Amino acid sequence: MASTQTLIDLIKVELKSAGISYAQLARELDLSESSVKRMFAAGGEMPLSRIDELCRVLKTDFAELSHRLAQPTSLRLELTLQQEREVVADEKLLLMAICCLSQWRYEQVVATYRLSEAEATHALAQLDRLGIIELRPLNRYRLQVAKTFRWRPHGPVMQFFRENVMQDFFNGGFDGDAELLMLVHGQLSPGMARELRDRLQRVAEDFARQHQLDQKLPEQEKRQFTLMMGMRCWLFERFAHLQRPSAVTRALKG
Repeated sequence: MASTQTLIDLIKVELKSAGISYAQLARELDLSESSVKRMFAAGGEMPLSRIDELCRVLKTDFAELSHRLAQPTSLRLELTLQQEREVVADEKLLLMAICCLSQWRYEQVVATYRLSEAEATHALAQLDRLGIIELRPLNRYRLQVAKTFRWRPHGPVMQFFRENVMQDFFNGGFDGDAELLMLVHGQLSPGMARELRDRLQRVAEDFARQHQLDQKLPEQEKRQFTLMMGMRCWLFERFAHLQRPSAVTRALKG
């Protein structure tokens, strides 16, 4: 059975999906921003009358929220091969998919890229059909993919990135403010390699979380960054012929 905290958590998700900040909500409810933050903090109090007001701001009702609470959560971990082919076949659809996975608002996408409102709306409808998002009124949406969602490792989207994006990305000097490029090579036990992989995954999650927190900043105070991380059991092909046979055997066993 869903708890009160679960309902509050759902409302927080709905506010984020609608692009409504605590400051905006405070104005709508005629409260101070600090009062709104206390209301959503762990252990905060939220009377039913306040939930009704929140539903008004979200343009929904309590029955709809209750229905969402009762629904089992089933988030996608990846798309099918055919779905990825459909996404990568239309560059505007692929762009919108990437923006949605980064939780950009519809208005941000249209203001940043050469997409008409009709094209952007059509792309959102396609992503809804593919199960990546659940499209809401006024072009708001809710992600239908898990935090661990990834494009298929050898699928059409990753192939597109290998062929069209990787070289462009690494052609940069990585010498600008807050930029970094490092290549570290070493030998690790399989267990330690898995532990390090998990830590890198948490770094990626921190990046995504900070992206969300910084959405409330004015556009002129933000810059677009891309974080790419990779780790694999690998030796540069140009060096492979220099390895002693015994070293190759140990590498294969490891």
